Amino acid sequence: MVEIATAEQMFDLGKSIGEHMKQGDLLLLSGPLGAGKTVFVQGLGSALGIAGITSPTFVISRTYKGLLPLIHVDAYRLLQSDNPNLAIDDLDLDTERENSVMVIEWGGEVAARLSQERLEISIDRESEVRKVTASGFGKRWGGFSL
Repeated sequence: MVEIATAEQMFDLGKSIGEHMKQGDLLLLSGPLGAGKTVFVQGLGSALGIAGITSPTFVISRTYKGLLPLIHVDAYRLLQSDNPNLAIDDLDLDTERENSVMVIEWGGEVAARLSQERLEISIDRESEVRKVTASGFGKRWGGFSL
């Protein structure tokens, strides 16, 4: 667990993790509204040579070209549907994911089934200082720590 007090620190954490990303990686990002998820992804994108990342809340998914393609998905609106499993499946994420780095916000258990090899980042915003934890799954991310 790391404590993050500023947006700059959140950006830097994303950039640090972005430096470890490889083609086919899946990162699930959770935290309440305003926790800093998009700032984290902006930092991650910076490590991949990508600028101009914005929240995909209203378009669901954005793809950016960089050292590795980045697919940034915000599943918040999908999870409000009657069957979030179908909504995630409708995005056809498996097709693009193997050649890209994919970050899914609000994915939870539905997105976790996309891969046993994934990194899950959780941002707790109970106070002004965010508490960020990481859980790695599979051979690729098992044992990963912040």
